[in-house]
Amino acid sequence: QVQLVESGGGLVQPGGSLRLSCAASGFTFSNSFMSWYRQAPGKEREWVGTINAGGTNTNLKEYLKGRFTISRDNDKNTMYLQMNDLKPEDTALYYCKQYNTNNRGQGTQVTVSS
Repeated sequence: QVQLVESGGGLVQPGGSLRLSCAASGFTFSNSFMSWYRQAPGKEREWVGTINAGGTNTNLKEYLKGRFTISRDNDKNTMYLQMNDLKPEDTALYYCKQYNTNNRGQGTQVTVSS
């Protein structure tokens, strides 16, 4: 049974940083591309970025480049989203998804506010 569990969200001031984690189980993580998405209240789901199976290549939403970084540790079956210089508009529920499947986690809330 596939499980994806996000953690690391919280309340942070503008300009702050957070690192989200996505712990995976129930499938061969090291063979899977993985993605991050986010959804703010009242808005549509937004793709944040995708990392390839080996962790050697990432693709990020253009305007998030320079602030957000995706990485993974296949030995730990975990993907990460490092978010720096956070802005109020980054406030959303962030969740991870196994690429090309409907498998996704419940999400972790990120709130950027002073």
